[in-house]
Amino acid sequence: MERRNLLAAGAAAGALAAPSLASAQPRIRWRMPGSFPKSLDTLYGTQERIARRVSEMTDGAFQLQPFGPGEVMPALAVMDGVAGGTVECGYTSAYYYLGKDPSLAIATCLPFGLSSRQLWSWLQEGNGRQILQEVYRDQGVVAIPAGNTGAQMGGWFRREVNSVQDLNGLKFRIAGYGGAVLQKLGVVAQQIGGPDIYPALERGVIDATEWVGPYDDEKLGFQRIARFYYAPGWWEYAPSIDLMINPAAYNALPNQYKAVLEAACTEGWHWMMARYDALNPQALRRLVAGGTQLRVFNREILSACYRAAQELYAELGGQNARFRRIHAEWDRYRMDQVQWFRLAEDTQANFLALASQAR
Repeated sequence: MERRNLLAAGAAAGALAAPSLASAQPRIRWRMPGSFPKSLDTLYGTQERIARRVSEMTDGAFQLQPFGPGEVMPALAVMDGVAGGTVECGYTSAYYYLGKDPSLAIATCLPFGLSSRQLWSWLQEGNGRQILQEVYRDQGVVAIPAGNTGAQMGGWFRREVNSVQDLNGLKFRIAGYGGAVLQKLGVVAQQIGGPDIYPALERGVIDATEWVGPYDDEKLGFQRIARFYYAPGWWEYAPSIDLMINPAAYNALPNQYKAVLEAACTEGWHWMMARYDALNPQALRRLVAGGTQLRVFNREILSACYRAAQELYAELGGQNARFRRIHAEWDRYRMDQVQWFRLAEDTQANFLALASQAR
């Protein structure tokens, strides 16, 4: 009995002496504006999820406070706000800022580029993150991959596009270098932040728009204005989203908090893809039932766009040595992945598609 009392007393003393996880860590609160509307519960929802997971993994000691576009800064000004120290971090895509450095587009996606699995492989195992560090550093941010939509759709059009000639003069909201590729074919490309796309399409400021895929597009209501819904979104096979962090704020973090950010962002990346894969088929069925007309860009259009993309990369490489160097490494990795997936993945996917139709 005496021994049990001594053990109990010792355990109680140990519990009193050991500080809680939260009290042993610095309490940090960051603001995290983003580029994606709050109405999109997968894009903005991933931003919220990352904030929640950071809090959970630190017993609330490290807090990220998410904001939507316009609450702290405009949708397309997040990276500037982070770099300038207005906020500690932000949730955005690097290709929104490619006017600063064309290599930023590689960090998100390039037309006719890598799938989500292939991009993750390049970033994590193909030296991609290390290669891109210098690009982000020159923009005044540290970046952690923190989301990916997977393959996107080709957008909403008021009229059908049956030939390359049909693209001439088309006013199209499109982000990244997809717009630069289409400009070579006569498209008038415009980059418009998410909250402003619907009114621009409704007023006829644009003739067509792309965003993400059926689930988000349905929420934004594009089907009420544009009838034809095209695939594939060759310019955004798997666009990446980053948690961008001010370097001074990042360097001041304990190593444990840096590890927490990495873990939360990795979880966010894969959660976003899984959620879109689950929700897009259901949304597409609803859209088609409501009158949306599905279309596929024909081989003539895709081939012309592919050639224009290769011309663009050659031009950008001629103007920017860093883009040329990074693109060359990225492209070698892409070609290896294309050949491997063509053998191991695509053969089975094509068979399963045909077999499923025959059931």
